[in-house]
Amino acid sequence: MLNAAPPLSPYHRLGRTAAHRWWRPVAGTALVVAGTVVLIVLGLGLTALAAALAGRPNNAEGMPSFGPLADLALEFLFIATLLPVTLAAARWVQRRPAGTLSSVTGRLRLRWLLTCLPVAFAAVVLLLGADLALTAATGEDLGLDDELAGWGPFALGTLVLLAVVPLQAAAEEYLTRGWLLQAVGTVCRGPWVPIAVQAIVFAALHGWGTPWGFADLIVFGAVTGWLTVRTGGLEAAIALHVLNNLVSGALSAAYGNLTIDETAADMPWQFAVIDVPVLLAYAAVIAVLARRRRIADRSAPPAPVAPAPLPILDRPLVATGRES
Repeated sequence: MLNAAPPLSPYHRLGRTAAHRWWRPVAGTALVVAGTVVLIVLGLGLTALAAALAGRPNNAEGMPSFGPLADLALEFLFIATLLPVTLAAARWVQRRPAGTLSSVTGRLRLRWLLTCLPVAFAAVVLLLGADLALTAATGEDLGLDDELAGWGPFALGTLVLLAVVPLQAAAEEYLTRGWLLQAVGTVCRGPWVPIAVQAIVFAALHGWGTPWGFADLIVFGAVTGWLTVRTGGLEAAIALHVLNNLVSGALSAAYGNLTIDETAADMPWQFAVIDVPVLLAYAAVIAVLARRRRIADRSAPPAPVAPAPLPILDRPLVATGRES
């Protein structure tokens, strides 16, 4: 039997159900890690076998490859394997509805997600535009002197991104802002320790890179973690993560630089300086919209019980007159 958290539980406490035991978050995390490794190894093996049978050359890592774009798509799909494994850990190990990773309503709130997407798009466009301006002003090479890749490669790269980025970004959110935040939340009443832990893990999973890049990833994780708790779900974090990867990826595709050689951890200081205020502005706008649209940040209270109807008597309680 699946168990739900007590009514009016905040998002970070949804893993604290009647079935909770100290070992369940630990065992669930082990399942997430082991299950993801198994799926990735299986996927790598099948991909290498198919590439070898097709006579494909090796890539820079010495693995048979179908090309840089295919390598990028496969890496994003390997990350996406986190999504089903994380949902399975919540349901099978913690014995709670897997939808409680999505929001306090037990599901992904699609209307709220669609509300967050245009705000996220505006934030990402502002971020990239301001970053390019600051980079140019400081004399850094923007890499925009390269020749455009052309409409064909750009369209193909963008289509691949549209197919894999939503899955990859959502999987990272379900792992960090979802599973990790709620796992730590089973032992912390307040949200700040869970938010900090998942933000650090999120940054570490992207590698060290530059100090600026690592610090910016921590800020990204902290802001989206706060938004997740504040709005009671992953929608705002997913919207920003997806649009950030899509728009920046499409810009790289326009110049034929869509590869997996660099990650967000490798960003220069100019990007980090612009990214922090944009993240804070995005969080402020989303918080205002959540308040205006009455987006719940806690699970629903129990439904009120209707009072029992009064019994219907065959005779009146008080005589109203003599019988004739």
